Parts: sequence; C-alpha cells; structure tokens
Amino acid sequence: MASLIEELVSTLSSEIEVYEKMVPISEKKTRIIVKNDLEGLVSITEQEQLAVERLQVLEHKREEIVRNIAVVLSKDVKTLTLKNMIALFHNQPEVQKELSRIHDTLQSLLKRIVENNERNRMLIEQSLEMIEFNRNVLQSTFLTPGSNNYTSKASQFDMPLGQMGTFDAKQ
Repeated sequence: MASLIEELVSTLSSEIEVYEKMVPISEKKTRIIVKNDLEGLVSITEQEQLAVERLQVLEHKREEIVRNIAVVLSKDVKTLTLKNMIALFHNQPEVQKELSRIHDTLQSLLKRIVENNERNRMLIEQSLEMIEFNRNVLQSTFLTPGSNNYTSKASQFDMPLGQMGTFDAKQ
C-alpha cells in the first residue's frame, strides 16, 4: 500500500508541475489575445496542447493507481476521491498531510487556470463580436449606392433619399 501512495504522490506532483507551467501560459495567452497577435496565439495554443497531452498521460496513470488503491482498501473507485483518501489515512498523519498539501495546491492551480481560461474565452467572444460588427458595417457601406460624402453642413448626404442602403444585422 505504501508504494501505491508514493506512486500516487509522485504522479500528482508531476501533474502539479504541468499545471504550474500552464498558469503563466494562460496569462500570456490573455496578453496575446488583447494584442490580437494571431501568430502568438497559434504558438501559445501549441504549448497548451503539449501540456494537455502530458496531463492526459498523467491522469490515466493516476486513475490506474486510484483503482489499485480502491482494490486494496475495498472501496468503490467511483467514490474514492483525493479528499476521501485524506480522511481514510487518519492513522498516518504524514501521508494525510502530504495528500492535503497536494489537494490544496491542485485546487488552487486549477482555480487560477479556470479563471484565466474564462477571461480568455470572454475576450475571444468580444473580439469575434467586434469582427462581426465591423464586417456588417463594411458590408453595409459597400452595398449603399451613392457617395456617402458629407456636405459642408455635415448633415446632408449627396444621395437621393430613395437610394439609401439598409443595415443587415442578421449577416
């Protein structure tokens, strides 16, 4: 059992290392989105993808270890969370302390990453809305016949009223 716990701690520590690398990546992604740097966005997305692939391998390994721990403890693997394991090891305070530290660290890192990702999602949505708005304005301008030049009074158009274009908000 001790070797399973050591293996779990090692795997979770490796996950923490990857998540610790993902936090600055997600923060850098925010700056790239704000600057509208498409090349930078492609590059940072590739970095994120590599981290996600590494996490998938570690997650698979963690699931296997937890299944083995569940068998040894005669517990249902579906209910054996890290928090539950912490409670199960009340007779082993060092193991309990290490698992608690890992749990708290993972929870903190994941919270930061989720917040950053949510901010990035909102920024991307706003950017897409602005692109769509600009596209509609440009399309409306090109579809409108006439010169659209203002006169010296800045309140009159050089275009007959019957030829005014319409703004199509559905496009």
